[in-house]
Amino acid sequence: MSQALTTGIGVCRKICVATLLLLLLQQTVPQAAWAQSSAAADTRLILQITVDQLRGDLLDRYQRHLSRGGFQYLLDHGIHFRNAHHNHANTETIVGHTTLATGAHPAVHGLIGNLWFDREQGGVVYNIEDARYPLLSANADVDDQTEIDPTQKAARTDGRSPAAIAVSTFSDELTLKTAGQAKVFAVSVKDRGAVSMAGHSGKAFWFSKATGEFVSSRFYYDTYPDWVTAFNRALPTRRYHNGQWKPSAALEQYLFAAQDDQPWETDLAGFGRRFPHAYGAPGDKYFTTKLTVSPAGDEMTLDFATQIISHEQLGVDAIPDYLSVSFSSTDYVGHLFGPSSLEAEDNFLRLDRTLAKLLSFVDRKVGLKHTLIVLSADHGGAEAPGTLQAQGFDVDYVNPEEWDKHAAIVDIKQQFGIRAKLIDSFIPPYIYLNPEAVAQAKATRLQLEQAIAKRMIQLDGVYQAYSSTALTNGQVSRTRVAVAAINNHYPARSGDVFVVFEPHRFVNHFDGLAVASHHGSPWGYDTYVPIIVSAPGLSSMQVYRAVSTRDIAVTLAQWAGTNQPSGASGDVLVEVFEGLR
Repeated sequence: MSQALTTGIGVCRKICVATLLLLLLQQTVPQAAWAQSSAAADTRLILQITVDQLRGDLLDRYQRHLSRGGFQYLLDHGIHFRNAHHNHANTETIVGHTTLATGAHPAVHGLIGNLWFDREQGGVVYNIEDARYPLLSANADVDDQTEIDPTQKAARTDGRSPAAIAVSTFSDELTLKTAGQAKVFAVSVKDRGAVSMAGHSGKAFWFSKATGEFVSSRFYYDTYPDWVTAFNRALPTRRYHNGQWKPSAALEQYLFAAQDDQPWETDLAGFGRRFPHAYGAPGDKYFTTKLTVSPAGDEMTLDFATQIISHEQLGVDAIPDYLSVSFSSTDYVGHLFGPSSLEAEDNFLRLDRTLAKLLSFVDRKVGLKHTLIVLSADHGGAEAPGTLQAQGFDVDYVNPEEWDKHAAIVDIKQQFGIRAKLIDSFIPPYIYLNPEAVAQAKATRLQLEQAIAKRMIQLDGVYQAYSSTALTNGQVSRTRVAVAAINNHYPARSGDVFVVFEPHRFVNHFDGLAVASHHGSPWGYDTYVPIIVSAPGLSSMQVYRAVSTRDIAVTLAQWAGTNQPSGASGDVLVEVFEGLR
């Protein structure tokens, strides 16, 4: 045996022994010493903030509104990645949240959309639906009579869990790293905004519009902690009874002061298209819904988040805890009024103040000097077609309900001898074919899918379409849009044909309720989001290179010294570590 080989074996033995000793130490050292092995020894709380539908340009648009303690604090004490995008094609809430949590594409984590058709069950599935784990609160399920979100109405049970997430989240890895000693919590108005971020090992809470309370499921608890019961008994909605949403500043201070009450805006149950917007009495069946489509939704989320920090004693020892706060109001306001509306502008102003209150509370209870904060968004949002038309754009809405009658689809049915209805359902962005039609077709499934995909571009508003088989096998061109569709494709849940609308075209309804604007496309206005990482010791910096939302979970893992989430494919945001003073 050569001397070099002998030396190499000796080195390997030393490395193996050292690695084993390190693993043993991690399992046996006391709490106070655990953090010393991580990248940031002083971090006691990792606070992940997600703003639903916060498009990447909005921070610049409304910078003059910023208070010193909200968004501006993060910008002054952190790194702003100004060219961050989601890299998947279906930019919906659950898809983006789960990508932020896992560092994986939906093709890997499995949450391809807010809804999908489950072929085994023979029905539509709501993303985090799980009949095994019903809600802890009675009568807290979705009210079909008043719910405006058609994805939530599609759920067949009130049960909720993270079981559909196929991989681990960063919060899961933090739990594993600390042998379950790290406390992990997530809260949002939306159930999917909380469950996705809490992962498989944390605790999730969300707002029930049916009861006006924050609730959870039996996946997380057998009974509520006493503090949750007390919080709900105090009525989180009390301060909004018979109240109004009014502009929080003088109208002349607003960029969109002259855009109040536009014809394309949505009047939800008398909430109106112009200020002031009345919440109504607590007995009004739409009272709680109106709260969620206003800044009140984020304010209630803040109230509950502070209770988690206080009662669960987050950040009190050397083992870092994790809290996800997902603010939902920007999304609801964007849908009803559009991103370029007086309502959206005032909501942003109020969100900034809400964020400032959260950071101030964290500073008092934990200390911002012990807190790593990352802020991003699950997706951006398209401008309302009415807004664009006023600027000379040729834009419109799309009506998929008419597709099966279109000449292109009729021709396909004739070509392949199909008598039955061809398209069983369209759950954006996927076409699911009628099994009876597939059985009648004088062609293979691949041939049928490809024929439909080829002819779909003849339909109004359709930019491109891809067959499921082609996406599975990678048999599509490697354009940015096609790659985004591949990144979104999870064969067991994805539909038979993936449809991409032309820019600024979308389906404009929530289960019959016309909305001003939507999201869900691979176009820049839907994929572009901010990423801000703020922590003690970080130099304020603006980074212009292209980064991905998948990079967040990988960076958090590096910071906390955990394993990377099991499906993660992002890269470390190196500036976070290079910027440490």
